[in-house]
Amino acid sequence: MLSRPAALAALVVVLVAALPARAGDRLTLDDAFARVAAFHPDLRLPALREQALTAELDAASQRAPLRAGVELENALGSGDYAGLDAAELTLSLASVLERGGKRDARRAIALGRIDGLAPEREAARLDLLADTARRYLEVVGARRQRELADADIAQRRRTVAAAQRRLDAGASPQSVLLTAQAALARAELERSRAQQAEVAARQHLAALWGEREPRFDPAADDPLALPAIADFDTLAALLERTPELLRFASQRRVGEARLQLARSQAKADLDWQFGARAFNESDDVALIASVSMPLGASRRAQPDIRLAQTELTILELERESRGLSLYSTLVEAHGRYRVAQLEVLRLRDDVLPKLARAEAAAEQAYRAGAISYLEWAQLQSERAATARQQLESALDARRALIEIQRLTGQALVLPARSTEQGASP
Repeated sequence: MLSRPAALAALVVVLVAALPARAGDRLTLDDAFARVAAFHPDLRLPALREQALTAELDAASQRAPLRAGVELENALGSGDYAGLDAAELTLSLASVLERGGKRDARRAIALGRIDGLAPEREAARLDLLADTARRYLEVVGARRQRELADADIAQRRRTVAAAQRRLDAGASPQSVLLTAQAALARAELERSRAQQAEVAARQHLAALWGEREPRFDPAADDPLALPAIADFDTLAALLERTPELLRFASQRRVGEARLQLARSQAKADLDWQFGARAFNESDDVALIASVSMPLGASRRAQPDIRLAQTELTILELERESRGLSLYSTLVEAHGRYRVAQLEVLRLRDDVLPKLARAEAAAEQAYRAGAISYLEWAQLQSERAATARQQLESALDARRALIEIQRLTGQALVLPARSTEQGASP
């Protein structure tokens, strides 16, 4: 498949495209990508999340803290202990000796979460850029609809003029002229609808980079020029590298680290203490030391171990389910693209040229009085409807292409190729 790297990192550096647009500026799809990459807050969140996870890593890397203690005994009581003569003062240093690799397991969890940011960030980027491409396609499609409406209006005006001449010559009734004028009004209505749809689509697109009053014009882009794509097997192989599945690999590493941490809990930690005790009554000093360990650590760790193992099993099933879902979506999108591409080609090469010739012949025949207005008008309507059908098929193909590129993690812009080249990669 002809594409640039999936990361589309080059788009981020094109910050000049994020500057406010001037009236009449030509906006390409790459320009729209660059503006979204430079502005949209969803693409700035991962950096902050990485900072938070780095702080978690620093916390997980810390060893058990040392505890300094001061203990006073046998003082300020009654009888022989009324004063401080029999007091005992103990200074101690204590901590916990972690066993079973608990610290390493905590670090592995934190590192796994940091590593998981990359596929999550790439998935969010592709989703956002796919949304940008779809909104840009709405603008291009609405503009093309307006151009088709303009062509239909030009045809209808010729019909009105011809009907007027025949009415003036007494060759047709006034109803024919009124019908032709009504058809012209409907064509003008279609153009107005396309114009409003284009305005709404431009606002919808500009909202992605915070522009409230868009002043750009879409670059000249022929939606009928469909690019060639790879065969299905090649695209299916790319699914294994899609960020949506790579996220499961990161989550599995985190899950394995959680399981290791749960297993390490089966080995009880040792609480140790070391210090010196001063006997005020005799002015003697003695060392003290103690070690303690909780009992039953292995039994208490079993529920957490079973939980971590179950979560890993669930994650594997979720990964398998997601893989099947992505594969099914790719099958559907690839089929839609192929069908729509074939329809666009057949309409362009076979149907529309014949309708154009038939409509031109009908116009000459009508002017010569050989056919009725209804026959000419029917051909005009058929030609306009077929052109709109071709456009809808091309737009559907492009929507399917955007979905294919989002699923496979490939670039969202392909070099435009003639559809005559078929489906060769």
